[in-house]
Amino acid sequence: MTHSAHVEHVLRVALSPSAAARSRLAASWRRSAEKHGLDPGERRAPDRVDGSDLRERRGAMEKLLTVAGPRLDRLFSLVGQSGCAVLLTDSAGVVLDRRVREAEASVFDSWGLAQGADWSEAQEGTNGIGTCLIENRKIIIHRDEHFYARNTAMSCIDAPIYGASGQILGALDVSSARVDQTEGFNRLIAAQVAQTARAIEEANFRAAYCMARILVADGEDAEAATLLAVDGDDLVIGATREARRIFGLAAEGALAPRPAADLLGRDDGPTGFEKAERAAVIRALARSDGNVSEAARQLGIGRATLYRRMKRLGLSEKDRQVSQG
Repeated sequence: MTHSAHVEHVLRVALSPSAAARSRLAASWRRSAEKHGLDPGERRAPDRVDGSDLRERRGAMEKLLTVAGPRLDRLFSLVGQSGCAVLLTDSAGVVLDRRVREAEASVFDSWGLAQGADWSEAQEGTNGIGTCLIENRKIIIHRDEHFYARNTAMSCIDAPIYGASGQILGALDVSSARVDQTEGFNRLIAAQVAQTARAIEEANFRAAYCMARILVADGEDAEAATLLAVDGDDLVIGATREARRIFGLAAEGALAPRPAADLLGRDDGPTGFEKAERAAVIRALARSDGNVSEAARQLGIGRATLYRRMKRLGLSEKDRQVSQG
């Protein structure tokens, strides 16, 4: 599609109320045109924040950047050879970190896919990063699905990353400007992006509650982290966004501590969390050859607490094979 044809098509769809009601993409184009006042034919380069602003933003996200770094490297090792760049943004859509092959860095710079670039929907219209953050969901924006005609050579695959208190922290993005990038290949990349976003979210949550016991369960969304943080008194003090949704907790913000037994509904039989807790205790005992003191140290609890937990979880002497050490 030519530059002018794309502009005409986007405006025709964006100005059609019926199209916006039927399609999320059309609704985003409409926001871009009407709410943000953008022109799909605009040729200017993406805005970039200045150096001091970027340093401040990176400083505010230092803990996330630290835990995310190795996982960005791993994702890039999978997609980098195919001509893709990996980017991590803050919640405003400003790029904080990037992985790209040195030979292709200048190309991505010219596309505005660089640290400090503002890819919010308000600035760039419909795009992977900005629309992911606005719509709070995993998304693929393939070539001419972009609002700006100048961005239609790109494919952008994104997933949101949530903080330990349930708030959205930013977006994980894989972008490519390859002319042979197919929608099928985009879907394969999207699966890797979602898995990496979940891994970053889990690592960030564990770092935030490093002194707590973390319970893990399978949620309805296999690509969402479902974790609870439980303190030494068996009070739930933290939950990821998916865990909050499952247990009907506030979507964001600090949680008032509550007994894990109340939240997990033990009277209704074992839950996924209880199964995970039981498995964690058995693993710790196995690693310590049944030495309760050593297993308790691995779990970050006292020996007496571990004995009480084993009794509550219904671990038999055969299951335990414990020593008194």
